Amino acid sequence: MSVEKSTSYQPWWRFGHVWLIIAGPVLVVMAGIVTFYLAVSSPNEIVSDATYRQSIESNRNKGATTLPDELAPALQGRNHAATGVVPLPK
Repeated sequence: MSVEKSTSYQPWWRFGHVWLIIAGPVLVVMAGIVTFYLAVSSPNEIVSDATYRQSIESNRNKGATTLPDELAPALQGRNHAATGVVPLPK
């Protein structure tokens, strides 16, 4: 009784799990490239001190007692998250 094993060797790219293992790092690299492109192509607007002061003065002239959320400095923005009110600077 003779048992013959037929072992047919296939190239590595014929196995599906190899592509699954390769796909993870490739997707991470592609996501990094897309993120870098988005960061470079549309940077955030830099608000100068003059623009900030001008917006504060225009809000004071309108009688506002609080800043709009998008103009709040970081410390006041953090406090706004806790209190719900962003006071105008003196």
